[in-house]
Amino acid sequence: MRSIARYGVFLCGALLLGYLMPAGRAAELKTPRELMQYIEEAKKLGLRDEVIRQNALRAGWDTTMIEQAFSIMPQPRDAAGNPKVPFGYKIGSGDILQIVVWKEPEASVPAVVVRSDGKISIPLLKEIEVIGFAPAELETLLTAQLSKFIRGADVTVIPTQIHSQKVYMIGGVKKEGTLSLQSSMTVLQAITECGGLTEYAKPRKIYVLRNQGGKPARLPFDYEAVIEGLRPEQNIQLLPNDTVVVPR
Repeated sequence: MRSIARYGVFLCGALLLGYLMPAGRAAELKTPRELMQYIEEAKKLGLRDEVIRQNALRAGWDTTMIEQAFSIMPQPRDAAGNPKVPFGYKIGSGDILQIVVWKEPEASVPAVVVRSDGKISIPLLKEIEVIGFAPAELETLLTAQLSKFIRGADVTVIPTQIHSQKVYMIGGVKKEGTLSLQSSMTVLQAITECGGLTEYAKPRKIYVLRNQGGKPARLPFDYEAVIEGLRPEQNIQLLPNDTVVVPR
């Protein structure tokens, strides 16, 4: 944690004051995820892309890695530089993935669809089973497999379109039906996405139906209490295949 904090302070100073990283320090910061954090912070400070490219190059990252990082930066990311995905997300059929093999653009894939058989096709490895993996788990698998062909392989997996993850909204919401989970979403956010509650809804009787260990569970959600800040623990992150029931 201390090293991450030191890196953040150093990064802001370098971007704002134009200092160059010492050669030894730059060598420590050449990983892809740290480069993406570097670019993200620079964009927040309002620096132009060309200036960011020049600063990153001087800091020790090479041109190929910098351009690959820029190609995936539009994807929403969390504070650790990881792509934002729904809570508990596992890759499913119909999802579209971007596979980035750092410094190896010919081995990278800008967009590949997860087929109904759960596989994708990528260079060198041909077909590989990906369904049921979290992105980080698939990164580990692909890195191990590609290391047989590429020395020091470093892989990032980005779900660019998520079609397999859905929750279901029924009852007293203005738009009943299926809601795609493109990123993490709470019960309150899901209700808002569906246009809010109808005038006939019973806001204190809402619940989430969830499969827990093969058994159905009913999780209460008191809408009025949550929006008043009284029951924040009930505003849970939704999981794929949850059903939000709003009695009328």
